[in-house]
Amino acid sequence: MTTTVAVVGATGTMGTLISRLINESPDFELVASLSSASPLSDMEAAELVVDFTHPAVSQKVVQHAVDAGLNVLVGTSGWSADRISVLTRRLESTPEVGVVIIPNFSVGSALVTAFAAMAARFYDSIEIVETHHAAKVDSPSGTAVRTAELIGLARRALGPVAAPHTDQRARGQQVSSVPIHSLRMRGVMAQQEVRFGGSGELVSLSHETTSAESYEAGLLLGLAAAREARGVVVGLESIIDLLPGEETD
Repeated sequence: MTTTVAVVGATGTMGTLISRLINESPDFELVASLSSASPLSDMEAAELVVDFTHPAVSQKVVQHAVDAGLNVLVGTSGWSADRISVLTRRLESTPEVGVVIIPNFSVGSALVTAFAAMAARFYDSIEIVETHHAAKVDSPSGTAVRTAELIGLARRALGPVAAPHTDQRARGQQVSSVPIHSLRMRGVMAQQEVRFGGSGELVSLSHETTSAESYEAGLLLGLAAAREARGVVVGLESIIDLLPGEETD
């Protein structure tokens, strides 16, 4: 059965990419392409909404979709734990609606985020360095925020990471006690490195995106998950099978 889709932010890089994937898929049909000049009511022609807009307007897009009873796939940055908590409470009154929020559609990035959460229990010294192209408007990146939040969750019984001198601006922005250092530079698309320091050793988990092609598999997985979602689902790692032979929730 084909699911009709509206893409909000369809003229951007990611909006253009997912629009092409929808048009190529037998499972989805693109029925509305919204730009910044389009009224949000245009999305109501579809059964599923994809949001690739801007952190400042993404909440409004999602709110409109939820009010209209539409499921949403969110690829826009800026969805912190606080924002997600508000949305989760909002969806309690509409249990038939689902929102899937994915900060990064690269499977490799999702794996590194999951690995970082696994490693967080074994090291007290943890920092994140993320680098994106100069045109990226938000920092830290949504991927870095999500990684830090999962590290914080993994360390609930252990307490915050050891991050000395965080009163100094050069020490980065703390998210869930993890310092994040953001670089915005020409000549790079997207990179993230999570560093763990221990007694006599240093562990580094890194991922680099070199082409938008790396997002295609994750975008298709996100569309499929958003079509059936109920409540709020966060992160590509939540919808892929990270452990072979075991079922995901």
